[in-house]
Amino acid sequence: MIRQVKAEDAAQIASIYNHYINETTVTFENEALSYREMKDRINAISTSCPYFVYEENGTILGYCYAHPWKERAAYAKTYEISIYLDKNATGKNIGTKLIQKLIEECKKINCHALIACITAENEGSIRFHLRHGFKQVSSFKEVGYKFNRYLDVNDYELLFH
Repeated sequence: MIRQVKAEDAAQIASIYNHYINETTVTFENEALSYREMKDRINAISTSCPYFVYEENGTILGYCYAHPWKERAAYAKTYEISIYLDKNATGKNIGTKLIQKLIEECKKINCHALIACITAENEGSIRFHLRHGFKQVSSFKEVGYKFNRYLDVNDYELLFH
C-alpha cells in the first residue's frame, strides 16, 4: 500500500537509504543518517511537498518524494524527485507504483517539470526513469567523488503540458 510518510517511518527509511550511502554510488552522501537526521529531513520535506512510502505488513519497502529544485521563484513549478527501494524489493513493480503516485500528486500541486539527478553509472535508475517518460537533458562529467573516484551525473526531466 502507498501512503503518506509519517515521522515514525524515519528508522525504516534511514535503513533503506543508508544501504545506498554505504554500498553504492547512487547517492553522493558519505555518512549514514541517524533516525533523528532522517526524521528531520522527512519533517522538512513532507510538510509542503509530496512524500510517500510503500508499505507491506508494517514494513516499508520503498519511498519517494519531490522537493523544490531550486530556491528562486522562477523555479517554483519545478521539483526534483527521489525514489529509493529496499535492496530486496527491486523488480516487484514497487518503484513503478511509487513514481506513478508521485507524478500524479505533482500534477495536483501544479508542477510543470520534474527533475531526476542520476549517477551516470546507475543504469537501472536511468532505464526506470526513461520508461516513465523522463528524457535526458544534461550530462555533467566528474562532478561527484565517492569511493576514491570521480563520477558523472545526468539530469532527466519530465514535463507536464
